[in-house]
Amino acid sequence: MAPPPPTTAAAAAMAAGVRHRPHFLHRRGGGLPFSPSSPLPFASRVSSSPTPLRLPPPRFSLSPIPKSLSSSQIPVRSLFTGIVEDVGRVRRIGLSPPPPTPSSGGGESAGVDLEVETKTLLAGTQLGDSVAVDGTCLTVAAIDPDSSTLTFGVAPETLRRTSLGDRAAGDGVNLERALTPASRMGGHFVQGHVDGTGEIAAFRPEGDSVWVTVRAPPEILRLLVPKGFVAVDGASLTVVNVDEEGGWFDFMLVRYTQENIVLPKKKVGDKVNLEADILGKYVEKLLAGRIEAMQ
Repeated sequence: MAPPPPTTAAAAAMAAGVRHRPHFLHRRGGGLPFSPSSPLPFASRVSSSPTPLRLPPPRFSLSPIPKSLSSSQIPVRSLFTGIVEDVGRVRRIGLSPPPPTPSSGGGESAGVDLEVETKTLLAGTQLGDSVAVDGTCLTVAAIDPDSSTLTFGVAPETLRRTSLGDRAAGDGVNLERALTPASRMGGHFVQGHVDGTGEIAAFRPEGDSVWVTVRAPPEILRLLVPKGFVAVDGASLTVVNVDEEGGWFDFMLVRYTQENIVLPKKKVGDKVNLEADILGKYVEKLLAGRIEAMQ
């Protein structure tokens, strides 16, 4: 049976030797437009944030943990729900102790270690496991049952992109272990890959709940939608309002959430780690390519 004849346009293209190549995923430019600020829905009480911890840009190291556990060698294939398991306490953040033996490369800078005290997460946690610390996926580098601490190596890029460099001994941090096949999916898909930081602009109580307004950069705000998800310091929260022109979004914390995450203990002006819903990122990229192809 002979195939149907090509359409006029297709025949002309074939005669000219032209092959159509779809390019759905090509993207140009920096995204959606953003207008300067408009006022918050209620008076903000912005205060100056504390001076962040300035650490030298170190080469990532987990000494004295064996190099086989280096995060650069462990592929991150973790998923979280944003349901905080425990509020840990920072015992120390600073340069790693020197390695027991000189490294083969020589002249390497020390790494940065984050030691967190937690009793809830010690059971079942092993070296190399992934834990979300204030929404940042980190690898367990050392476990000390005697002091109930987990130690994480923190890479320079992590210090640049998140608020972990602002942490000090005694600060609380949200902790959540990666999902297992038997875990309940109580929040949303959280990767622990922080998109950037925002700044707490205001708190406003209503009944036994609290409204929280956060200023955020436009590249994160355009991925947020009312009644959608956002991870704030690793806690899965429901967005209520988004104002891209004003540069803010807000959400409400019920009493139980207030008692089980770090955010209510922070102050106006403090930084928070933000991760937008991964679904929004994929949709934005696909639509951008489609629009370009149509144009």
